[in-house]
Amino acid sequence: MGQVICIDGPAASGKSTVSRAVAKKLGILYVDSGALYRIMTWQALEHGVDCSDAAAVAAFCETVNVVFEVRGERVAYLIDGEEPGDRIRTPEINAHVSPVSAVPAVRARVTAWLREMPQLGDLIVEGRDIGSVVYPDSPYRIYLDCDADERSRRRLAEDIGKGFQVNQEQVKASLLNRDRIDSSRATAPLKKADGALVIDTTNLTIEQVVDAIAKVFRP
Repeated sequence: MGQVICIDGPAASGKSTVSRAVAKKLGILYVDSGALYRIMTWQALEHGVDCSDAAAVAAFCETVNVVFEVRGERVAYLIDGEEPGDRIRTPEINAHVSPVSAVPAVRARVTAWLREMPQLGDLIVEGRDIGSVVYPDSPYRIYLDCDADERSRRRLAEDIGKGFQVNQEQVKASLLNRDRIDSSRATAPLKKADGALVIDTTNLTIEQVVDAIAKVFRP
């Protein structure tokens, strides 16, 4: 079984960018746990499931099948033989992913998937409860924090790059709402794991954050 670097933090704190760069630097596999919750949300919407109905979401999540495949330096997720790509990264998905992620049955299913992945080798896994719930015994637990204005600026740039018509106030409101839901949910809330290394990325370059994480990993 491989070792796991756990990267937690709020939306747009730099988790994905940093984790991919660490994976490349260390030669380990990148795992995006948030994409699994986005896939659940996307599939629920595609099948007409009311994402605010926890019971309906819980029943539906058992029908979602994801195939995991190592592709280069990452673990890819396939639905019906193909990756969903940006279909899981739209403003509509952003608006619905938190209530779906808060459903205990969804979290249990995704957590079970994630706990199987160290069979593939050493991993860097990013999300919101990776160090606190999924791999609480990992010696490599890191929490990335960032100022809300900077996070909204980063997410706005991403959304505009994808052609979405949004402004920074809309993006910031969405991020803060997601922070509120993720931090207050009863099951596996977003929080700093006990003993986690906290890195504030607001005024740091990607390279600085990557170097700080790479220094603590001892395979």
